[in-house]
Amino acid sequence: MEEQAPPPPLPTTTTETLDAATQRKHAAMLDRLSNLQQSRLLSHKPSPIDTPPSFESTQSFLSRFSTTKLAIESDLARIRQSPSDPNPIPDPKSQLQSLSLSIAGLEKFVAENSYFLPSYEVRTCLKSISDLKQTLDHVTSLVIPKKKFSFKSKPTKKGPIAPTSPTQTESRNTEPTKVGSFKVPDLPGFRSKESEVLTKVFKGGGLDEIGEFTVSDLVDCEVRLLGCLRALFVHRLRNCRVYVGPVFGSVLIEEVEGCVFVLASHQIRIHRATLNDFYLRVRSRPIIEDSCGVRFAPYCLRYDGVERDLEESNLNEETGNWANVDDFRWLKAVQSPNWAVLPESERISAVEILNPDT
Repeated sequence: MEEQAPPPPLPTTTTETLDAATQRKHAAMLDRLSNLQQSRLLSHKPSPIDTPPSFESTQSFLSRFSTTKLAIESDLARIRQSPSDPNPIPDPKSQLQSLSLSIAGLEKFVAENSYFLPSYEVRTCLKSISDLKQTLDHVTSLVIPKKKFSFKSKPTKKGPIAPTSPTQTESRNTEPTKVGSFKVPDLPGFRSKESEVLTKVFKGGGLDEIGEFTVSDLVDCEVRLLGCLRALFVHRLRNCRVYVGPVFGSVLIEEVEGCVFVLASHQIRIHRATLNDFYLRVRSRPIIEDSCGVRFAPYCLRYDGVERDLEESNLNEETGNWANVDDFRWLKAVQSPNWAVLPESERISAVEILNPDT
């Protein structure tokens, strides 16, 4: 069988010549585009929005915060010494009002920049602001003491005295009193206590026994509200621990600082809270306003009958809404810097109350 010779090479065609010319033009065009892009990058100066927050910006923030804080502390010390000074400050009240505005401005400064700050720095700054507020209150009480209240004798018409029931030991006037942004009814509750353990057990089985309750003006207290409630109003608490059984209606919280709350409710609204931890079970999304440094975790209260109470109040299922917080003062698409999920390593595992009376 004869071997066939390989076919002769094809001659170079006009098409191949055109392809080579096209490739050279394409390469030259890519070079021009690359050079143009490089020149644009070199001439472009990134704006603060384009540049992500850096260590230098954090240092700049802390430097400004420290300078403002030291200035406020210095002014507070000067006003505190004013009564014994040979040349006292002529109008300390206006000075204190100005310092109150400065502290509020410093708190706003932290809130506006907390999105890029480490969480530790945020909580440290908020703690410093809390200390400044307490110092301001103390200096105000020293420099501008409260006026003493005295009764004036006025003729009054005596009328028949309505008989009272022995069980009427708590006020039940439900006319609402305006406090901050909430209307807090004058209900039975715990008020104006310090360093006490306060316990109330609500018995089930009827609307008269499932009450509304108020907790206000407490410092360093532990509050235990066990059983089912209809509604709860919380106002002006500092460094307290509040453990609450299921609430059929809503919980309204305002002006709390450095507290721990363990709550179960259908609706929870929080206003002006600073550095608080909330352990929640809630049917709707929790709402915060004008708050910062607040953290959230799941409900963890245990006492005899809690599962029955949760089922009776339709709160026996965990919805996960404790982690779906709405910040009404944060309208941007990114996560609000004013709240966070409490890390598991920092959570309390459970709060167990074996005997409500202890």
